[in-house]
Amino acid sequence: MKKKLIIIAGILIVVLVAVFFFMQKDSTTIESRASLQERNIIVEFRLTGEVIPRNRIEIKPPFAGRIENILVNEGDEVKKGQVLVLMSSNERASMIDAARAVSDKEYERWQTIYKETPISAPMNGFVILRDKEAGQTVGVSDAILAMADNLIIDASVDETDLKYIKIGQKLKARLDAYPDEQFDAVVEHIAYEATVVSNVTVYTIRIRPVSPPKNLRSGMTASIDVEIDNKENVPAIPSDFINTVGADHSVLVLADKKEKPQKQDKGADKRPPVQVIKTKNGDVMARKVEIGITDGKWTEIVSGLSKADTVVIVRAKKEAQQGAAPMGRGR
Repeated sequence: MKKKLIIIAGILIVVLVAVFFFMQKDSTTIESRASLQERNIIVEFRLTGEVIPRNRIEIKPPFAGRIENILVNEGDEVKKGQVLVLMSSNERASMIDAARAVSDKEYERWQTIYKETPISAPMNGFVILRDKEAGQTVGVSDAILAMADNLIIDASVDETDLKYIKIGQKLKARLDAYPDEQFDAVVEHIAYEATVVSNVTVYTIRIRPVSPPKNLRSGMTASIDVEIDNKENVPAIPSDFINTVGADHSVLVLADKKEKPQKQDKGADKRPPVQVIKTKNGDVMARKVEIGITDGKWTEIVSGLSKADTVVIVRAKKEAQQGAAPMGRGR
């Protein structure tokens, strides 16, 4: 009797082990596949900036009086010394009005004797604001016009990214108002003093458009792409096959040759290597794959994979079934 129990127990153990290995073999399912492809990978980050005048000057009258004429409009380019506004002092305005009331001849005579005062442009540039009109009375603190020499982009860079910014560096920029129109720009200045914004240390940089678009306006929001690295025709796989490595996902390679897992050296690169599993007839073993740069969509594979390999993402079957939508009655 005792011998029979031992035999039965042995059979049960064998059956349980077989069931266990069968369940282990069928416990995963391939979710997606990919292979090495040659790709151009550009690594960059994006800054947000504001279009501002490099130098903004308000045109104010030297005395209180009346605006007789404004000779420019917003957007007009002007030269230094060009007459922008004709002004009358309060005294002249009173005298001219009195002469006009007498007769046209008297008015013309006093216009010749008592000339209007011209206000000239202090620099080369263009008019960005016309805030007053002819006939209005203004004081010395009232801005009639505002002008700028040219428009630049003012942006803030996190101190951790400042190492990627250089004077004279070429960038690509676009206006949020016109996202499909990209234009070239150059880094013109990097601030020497930092500011703290929301507990983050940032440095202000000034970016000059190489060929300013016609629709560039002061106050617009601009996006600037800063290139960190650029490689052409490098072997790569979709980044999803790397980002999903974890407890519930694995990165696999289907191959005919088994390889033993390679342990990661403690002194190796700070970025953990991709652990790739090579499989044959259900047997899986891991190996290390060295990765390079990534643009978020594609990741460079430096070594460890060949074009003959197929990379797959495997998910546990139970989890895949839980993620599926339950079947119900139709309405």
